[in-house]
Amino acid sequence: MQKPKNTLTIRGLDDRIIERLKARARTKGRSLEADLRDLLTHTSRQPLVLDALAEADRIAAMTPGDR
Repeated sequence: MQKPKNTLTIRGLDDRIIERLKARARTKGRSLEADLRDLLTHTSRQPLVLDALAEADRIAAMTPGDR
């Protein structure tokens, strides 16, 4: 048996934002739901900027300072 997919509800979006998202999906010939699913999936795979900043801080801490 396949595990059910989760549902995400976003409340309080401005109607103009929704219309722009619908237009974006239409230009790709996709439904709003399919386009948002793809957008969220793609975005979730991107590294967080904070991860890169934390790594930079970690490397800087290992680097000898000016003496």
